[in-house]
Amino acid sequence: MTIDAKLIEHIALLARLKLPPEEKERLERDLVDIVAYVEKLNEVDIEGVPPTSHALPQKNVFISEAADARLTGSEAIQNAPDRQRDYFKVPRIIDEQ
Repeated sequence: MTIDAKLIEHIALLARLKLPPEEKERLERDLVDIVAYVEKLNEVDIEGVPPTSHALPQKNVFISEAADARLTGSEAIQNAPDRQRDYFKVPRIIDEQ
């Protein structure tokens, strides 16, 4: 992967960021360094190391997900700053194109 000004412009466009030129240059340098560091992982000898999905052997350390009647739907909607009937009303964040 080549990190260049064109890629930085594309990333900024996707993220809807308006970056000044000096910030784009810094971001390009940082991404080059990050990719170079990650590519060093290809040099690590992993022969004989079994694949794992987790670093630790722990399983399900979460609390129980039992239903809890702390707040009803109508009570929750009463706290909404803006609502429409029984729904929370939120500002649009995605432009339709």
